[in-house]
Order: sequence, then C-alpha cells, then structure tokens
Amino acid sequence: MYSSIAPINSGTLVNTPRRMRSVVMPRKNRSSSKWQPDSIPLHKEPAMQKITPFLWFDGRAEEAARFYVSIFRNSKIVSIARYPEAGNVVHGQPAGTVMTVAFELDGQSFTALNGGPVFTFNEAISFVVDCADQEEVDYYWRKLGENGDAQAQQCGWLKDRYGLSWQIVPRVLIELMSDPDPAKTGRVMEAMLQMKKIDIAGLRRAYQQEGATP
Repeated sequence: MYSSIAPINSGTLVNTPRRMRSVVMPRKNRSSSKWQPDSIPLHKEPAMQKITPFLWFDGRAEEAARFYVSIFRNSKIVSIARYPEAGNVVHGQPAGTVMTVAFELDGQSFTALNGGPVFTFNEAISFVVDCADQEEVDYYWRKLGENGDAQAQQCGWLKDRYGLSWQIVPRVLIELMSDPDPAKTGRVMEAMLQMKKIDIAGLRRAYQQEGATP
C-alpha cells in the first residue's frame, strides 16, 4: 500500500511504502535563518553499549565466560579471538590459543582476556547482581559462589572460583537503607553486617525491630 502523493515541502507523507515511511519536514524556509532536516526517522537502531567490562584471566578466559553464561539468562558467547604468531615476543602466548572472548550476561557485554599471571582480581572491583526476591538471592549466591573463596563471603559479597567479586543484593536492602529514619537504617545495617548471604526476612525484622534488643 502507498500513501497519496504530496509535495515534498508540504510536511506530509510522501509516496513510499507504509512500512518504510518517515515524517517529511519542509526544507529551509527562504525567509528563515533556521535549518530544518529533510526527514526524521520514526525508529532508531539500538545504541551500541558504550562501556564494556574487560576481565583479565590467566589462561581461563573461555572457561570463565562459559561459566558465567551458564548462570545468567539472556546470555551467550559472542565471539572468540585467538593469538597469532605475530607479537609472541611481547604477549608470550602460544599461537592459536584463546586471546579474548566476547560474551553477554543478561544483554550486558563483557570481554575476557587471557593475559597471563601478571594481574589478578581484587575487591576494588565487583559486579552487583540486582535480585527481586530471596529466591534470586539464593540462586546467584549458590551458583556464583560454587568452588569460590568461602572466607571472602560477607555482607552479600562473594568471590567466585576465578577470584572475581560479586555483590548479590536484594532490591529491598536499598529500599530499607533509604528510609529517612536513622534508627531503622542503623538496625538494618547492624543486621546486614552479621550476614554472609543476605537474608531478606532478617533485614525486615531488624527494620521493624521485631526481636531486637531494646
């Protein structure tokens, strides 16, 4: 189907298929100093992610990427690049071995690099997992913490098997800690500091002062 034909400077739709139409704007008015575009698209392509976390591993980049992809929904391995012979004097990696792995976790782009043993992860960088309820908290805590450092588990933080830190945070924690009453937020903080995995019911009890010591 086609729309009716109209002059290009009428501000209406021109003779194009309905699925490909765009709003046609008048050209620059000869008596005006303001420029006007010929047309404005009705739909925009999704913007490419501007910032991508880049994670350094020692030979386990692909293994780690596949581990993370297996945990989060809407996740996938996007591409794998391998080291060439060129630059071996600098990078020291055998030709043909995995160099980088591009992957997505719940639609968020990441890149894993096999860079060698020079750098390792620490708690200065961590990823926060937003959890709607206790079921999600339990799931991500169990999956990401499997074979991780049990000594590093505190206040919703954990280290996975590759040494990367995660914060498994229920939304309600932010809500409770945003209360204007300092007595309530103080009780929630005290309760959280005693936890490893966050217990939403425990936070709510502290907030409501149920079972709290006077």
